[in-house]
Amino acid sequence: MNIGFDAKRAFQNRTGLGNYSRTLIRSLGEYYPQNNYFLFAPKEKPLFQLPAGMQTILPQKAHHRWLKSVWRSRWVINDLVSNEIDLYHGLSAELPFGITNSGVQSVVTIHDLIFERYPEQYNPIDVYTYRKKAQYACKHADKVIAISEQTKRDLIEYYHTPENRIKVCYQSCDPSFEKQCTKEEINSMLAAYQLPSSYFLYVGSVIERKNLLGIAKAMRLLKGKLDIPLVVLGDGDKYKDEVKAFLQKEGMAAQLIWLNEVAKFSFKDLPALYQGALALVYPSIFEGFGIPILEALWSRTPVITSDVSCFQETAGDAALYINPYLPATIAEAMERLAIDRTFAAGMQEKGLQHAQQFTLDKCAAAVMQVYQS
Repeated sequence: MNIGFDAKRAFQNRTGLGNYSRTLIRSLGEYYPQNNYFLFAPKEKPLFQLPAGMQTILPQKAHHRWLKSVWRSRWVINDLVSNEIDLYHGLSAELPFGITNSGVQSVVTIHDLIFERYPEQYNPIDVYTYRKKAQYACKHADKVIAISEQTKRDLIEYYHTPENRIKVCYQSCDPSFEKQCTKEEINSMLAAYQLPSSYFLYVGSVIERKNLLGIAKAMRLLKGKLDIPLVVLGDGDKYKDEVKAFLQKEGMAAQLIWLNEVAKFSFKDLPALYQGALALVYPSIFEGFGIPILEALWSRTPVITSDVSCFQETAGDAALYINPYLPATIAEAMERLAIDRTFAAGMQEKGLQHAQQFTLDKCAAAVMQVYQS
């Protein structure tokens, strides 16, 4: 097959959608080299090194280069046809308008419909744009990939997408998390970012839905009893200011270490950051999948996460579940993992076992089955 990808985020996005795109493209190329893969992107950037044997298709005509967003959303169809693409995969909830008339089969991945559940947390223009693109893609794609059963249920509820056109294909994560770091590597990372030897970890955007303030309130309950800091890898604006104001008021400003304010963090150090942590604390209210949970499981890092949304799909029996609306439950979980090291070690083993359900080959095989169907 000649398989094309919407590769914009593979080249330009450093977080969730970009990581999903890069990991899947690499995996398909490795496990199914008999196919030809074409990456359609407005521009190439060094963030993604193209796997051997794959080809990038960039806008060629002058007006395509000037209006890259229009090329990606409409004019790219002519390039799909001229390159004899059999199947085009929209990796981030959108397909080019008019693809149904091109003769090219299509698949779209929908990661979540959080903007439908919590529209008040988004700019209204963004909600309108996301909705228009996602609704079109779900209506016109030959198959829709949902990254969790939670997202599948949301597609049926919000967009009335027929269940028989949706396939749940779980995602994997970068294989670098599988490698066990040495003590020397972890200590070197700690020294490079001036981090303490004992810390909890939060990974993700600092936005209301991800509930960093809930962790801060849990730490207030532990104040004087368990004063272990929280390292935050992520950024935000208004909600971050709210968290900082709470910490300042409670005399706890030093208890949160904002890693992006300490130094420019390098992705290559992320496995060591996970492995040096007592636990990942991830009390989000809602996600499509929760990729930091999977990164932590592969890193043999205990996970504290919410008992709502998709999290039991991602973490199975390998996490310590809390009520994200009750900081006392977060505090109890943090205290238990910090004090009971035997229990923590057991969670590390459970986590690694559960992560085997999300290997690169299994995730690539699930997507390839969708293509072949």
